[in-house]
Amino acid sequence: MKRNKKSIWIFLVVFLVLGYFFVFRPIVNIKTKANIVMASAKEMKAIFAKNDIELLKTKLDDFSNKYENLEKAARPIYWASFIPYVSDLKNGLTAGRYLVKAAKETVTTIEPYADLIGFKKGEKSFAEKSAEDRLQTAVLTLDKMAQKVDPIAEDLDQAGKSVAKINPNLYPKKFGKLVLREKIVNLKDQFEGMTELFVNAKPLIKKLPEILGSKGEKTYLILYQNDKERRATGGFLTFYAIFKINNGKMTIYRSDDIYSLDASIGDHPKAPAEILTYHKGVSQFYLRDSNLSPDFVQSIKLFESLYQKSGQKVPYDGIIALDSKILVDMLTIFGDVEVSGIRFSAKLDKRCDCPEAIYTLFDLVDRPVGYVKENRKGILGDLMYRLFYNAIGFSPSKYWGTLMQTMFKNLDEKHILVNFKDPSTQKSLEQLNFAGRIREYKGDYLHINNVNFAGAKSNMFVSESIESKTNGKDREVVIVFRNPYPASDCNLERGGLCLNAILRNWIRFYVPEGSKLVKFDGSSKKVQTYDELGKTVFEGFLGVPTQGQATVSIKYTLPSNIDTNNYSLLVQKQGGVEEQKLKVSHNNKTLFDGLLRTDKVIK
Repeated sequence: MKRNKKSIWIFLVVFLVLGYFFVFRPIVNIKTKANIVMASAKEMKAIFAKNDIELLKTKLDDFSNKYENLEKAARPIYWASFIPYVSDLKNGLTAGRYLVKAAKETVTTIEPYADLIGFKKGEKSFAEKSAEDRLQTAVLTLDKMAQKVDPIAEDLDQAGKSVAKINPNLYPKKFGKLVLREKIVNLKDQFEGMTELFVNAKPLIKKLPEILGSKGEKTYLILYQNDKERRATGGFLTFYAIFKINNGKMTIYRSDDIYSLDASIGDHPKAPAEILTYHKGVSQFYLRDSNLSPDFVQSIKLFESLYQKSGQKVPYDGIIALDSKILVDMLTIFGDVEVSGIRFSAKLDKRCDCPEAIYTLFDLVDRPVGYVKENRKGILGDLMYRLFYNAIGFSPSKYWGTLMQTMFKNLDEKHILVNFKDPSTQKSLEQLNFAGRIREYKGDYLHINNVNFAGAKSNMFVSESIESKTNGKDREVVIVFRNPYPASDCNLERGGLCLNAILRNWIRFYVPEGSKLVKFDGSSKKVQTYDELGKTVFEGFLGVPTQGQATVSIKYTLPSNIDTNNYSLLVQKQGGVEEQKLKVSHNNKTLFDGLLRTDKVIK
């Protein structure tokens, strides 16, 4: 009996000693090293914001050493990797190691060219160059940097494989007050999104020097979409510009009013049924009305069918569509600009509760006068050209980082849409969701497309609130349009500037193919149902009065292939729209209640 008790005591002592050395002490050590790494990461984030490449490189080396110490501290418990939590720790730290390696490779790659992309280093020599020489130098630099993308992509891919092994469902929903499982899911989703973004962007990054003319002259067609007069891909096509770029040297070949391009077409075909049904007083098909499809690629095909008839057509390598947010963002970053004796500013104008530059443009372009206006809408091209050269004329470390972040955000929010002739470049743009495509999705889907047909510039004054409710297979979508502003003086004889009037709105709901319409309320014209772009479409028309509101609601049943138990919904935002209020609920549970600024997957 005494011998058994002695054996038990020996076992307990050995167990406690082993537990101390192989479990408790390693865990305490891991926690200590992890806190050091977290503190170092915060310092590095602050340094990154300073745009100092040499300081960042030094701090990254220091962070790498501290991270390596964390990994060493964790290895003593890897013997217990049969336990899922230990296995996940190992996978997470392995992913981190590859991320650190990718970060170091990135900094090493960009260091020789840091001043060209907005970091402080040797900036003086670059700043002394002319604007054209700067751009040419930047293009040649990008060519060298693009060659080093593959090893960075490989590290991110390896990190992604390690993170993919982590199973959030093994963790409790809550640990004390901490919401644990959802946080792990979100972090995993964000990481997978980041790595997927880089993998999808890799072909485009490699092609970027060629896009900018490193291997020969490229020609691009710029289309300005007036989002205050909304059309299917973002806005009314109001002006165009053709620019050429060769080894970074850019020249404007032509910049003019879209009406002049339409005038160069001798024989316009009859307008499509959509225009004849919903537009006001338009019977022929014009370039300015050609962006009828919410899918940018399909709208470009319609544009191209008319453009080929133009006597002013020029072969191009790609089309870039921009809306007014780009203009306002650039004025916000670089300050006021003067073109042809007219000052343009991003400051708020009380006459329209909009940026001053927008009102100035409308006043120049749309206000009726008793004389012929020279360069009526061509001034937009002159303004954009001036802003571009202001951008490359400024100190890179001061503005270029902000400009690149802003342009990326505008691509993500569909204020910039891009279409290229080169198939591999186009494929990369579509994978990045920069090409304005209506996307395929296995779960539930919603895209609401609004087209202003002869309703002044009313989209500047109208707000939209969307509510989506799903219960089982039954779905209801309600959209409320509100215009709290008074009507403009639209009397042409008095020379009124007609900005706010009744919004004449053609509306289309794109939903999963096979959905069955139960009810459509709020349309003043006959409701149409058909299949298009891999979706089922419910179509109607309504007017939104000034100082008033209008509501459209649809009820329909989802097709059998939509899994409503493991529910997910992709909401695709229309190009040109800055934001819409969106509320999504499923089986009486609110899944999202906020602002829609980008395409959003809601689970």
